[in-house]
Amino acid sequence: QVQLVESGGGLVPPGGSLGLSCAASGSTFSIDVMRWYRQAPGKQREFVATISTSGGSTNYANSVQGRFTISRDNAKNTVYLQMSSLKPEDTAVYYCSVLLGNGRQYWGQGTQVTVSS
Repeated sequence: QVQLVESGGGLVPPGGSLGLSCAASGSTFSIDVMRWYRQAPGKQREFVATISTSGGSTNYANSVQGRFTISRDNAKNTVYLQMSSLKPEDTAVYYCSVLLGNGRQYWGQGTQVTVSS
């Protein structure tokens, strides 16, 4: 099993920046892809960004392309999401997720990001 703990959420004004972290523990040796998702009030959870095992390949949702950056530190079993040029529509609960080599997926508890003046 893998446990995930997100941190770094909060309130930020439009145009501001914020960084999220997600630390994994447990069976971290089997972690493959790491991802971020988000869920806004009244909406379905949506994909935000993904990063490959080595960190050499990333992919983003169109809505965040060019504004968000996903990265990972395998030595610390941590994935990051650096968000800039934030918009009110980025307001959501952000979740990290990991895929293991056996195909199992684990989720964090989520961290709230609110973009408002």
